[in-house]
Amino acid sequence: MPTLFTKIIQREIPATIVYEDEYVVAFRDIDPQAPTHIVIATRHEIPGLASLADTGDQMHILNAAKKIAEQEGLVGGYRVVLNQGDDGGQSVDHLHAHLLGGRQLSWPPG
Repeated sequence: MPTLFTKIIQREIPATIVYEDEYVVAFRDIDPQAPTHIVIATRHEIPGLASLADTGDQMHILNAAKKIAEQEGLVGGYRVVLNQGDDGGQSVDHLHAHLLGGRQLSWPPG
């Protein structure tokens, strides 16, 4: 069964898409936790970070995060978050990152 993010990527569910390339699609989060909150999801359904292969080019999400941060004008800084599993706060079993910025982000986050 396709994930929510797969349905967004396939344009079955509307979203504000801000970036896409052959590896990822990025869209604005519907429940933003910062002035800029963008979800960057892999085009292919990979359940999570723990499912990635040990070899190969796995940098696409981070490269996209950098490009999107520049595009969004996040010159003061930003945070990239990858959640893994239930205890890590992952709510959609589809590899994705959250790009947050536009305000001072506190630490620890949660």
